[in-house]
Amino acid sequence: MESQLEENESKSVENKELEAANEKIAELETKLQELENRYLRLHADFDNFRRRTRLEFEAAEKYRAQSLVTDLLPALDNFERALKIEAEDEKAKSILQGMEMVYRSLMEALKKEGVEAIESVGKPFDPHLHQAVMQAEDGNYEPNTVVEEFQKGYKLKDRVIRPAMVKVSQ
Repeated sequence: MESQLEENESKSVENKELEAANEKIAELETKLQELENRYLRLHADFDNFRRRTRLEFEAAEKYRAQSLVTDLLPALDNFERALKIEAEDEKAKSILQGMEMVYRSLMEALKKEGVEAIESVGKPFDPHLHQAVMQAEDGNYEPNTVVEEFQKGYKLKDRVIRPAMVKVSQ
């Protein structure tokens, strides 16, 4: 009987140890699952961060000339106004010709960077490309068509740098 008691106590101790080991295994499996989930979330966050950083870098590279172009637009406007002046003597004509050469070279350099003027007159009004400052009745144009351009608009690649200031037909 004594051996049976010892045997029962031994089995009871073994059962308790087995139960404790099973609980520890379950606890460790839960922790492992939590850590795997945290790792997967962290990995996804890092992939998103890497993708976002790459897109931001590409956009910065693509539009790197934007601030320079924005600063040059008033100078281009002044060149265009100056080129509209009628020259009367030879000296003024040669100065005007020199200004025109400088203007063309500036426009060519900007074109290489992806800058282009927005075509306006005779085109349908587009609020993304045009800023309407006046409306007028004009029988020569369809309604909602740009009749006159007061200030040129410019795009850098696919981004509008400055919308064209226009008059629109009613």
